[in-house]
Amino acid sequence: MISPGSLRSKLLPIKMLLLDVDGVMTDGGLYYGADGVELKRFHAHDGFGVVRAFEHGLRVGIITGRSTPIVDARAKVLGITDVFQGRMEKVAPLRELQQKYGYQEHEFAFIGDELFDIPLLKLVGFAAGPQNARPEVKRIVDYVTKARGGEGAVREVIDLILAHQTRHAPRRGKK
Repeated sequence: MISPGSLRSKLLPIKMLLLDVDGVMTDGGLYYGADGVELKRFHAHDGFGVVRAFEHGLRVGIITGRSTPIVDARAKVLGITDVFQGRMEKVAPLRELQQKYGYQEHEFAFIGDELFDIPLLKLVGFAAGPQNARPEVKRIVDYVTKARGGEGAVREVIDLILAHQTRHAPRRGKK
């Protein structure tokens, strides 16, 4: 764990939070109905955290290794327009977002839980993992949430970022 001073210095410049889905926005379970339709469970606290992030000018995007219309549906409900699915290699989407917004690596935060998230976790200014992340991920991140993925981990990180920044009024829109 990093010191409070180091934590603040890492969180102050964050302009965009990137989220993995399975194991971060969800509990990591893959649920299928008898008809083969995939289902995912998202937590309302995380959703409200995303709303709060937008209200405070913090952008939010999704980068996930799997592809499913469920993620598009959840992103739409939350107003997240930067969604990258089917992207096991997650650094390239970061580069696309850098081009789009002009942000530097240290202005991004990422929450990931799995081994293939490590390259991106090592690049961003603030790296977090949920309580249920792989041990290898927990060893390299700046912050491990008290909450498990799909149980408020996203909200916890958003609250942490906002608490360390002086974002009292909206700076930007959510797009």
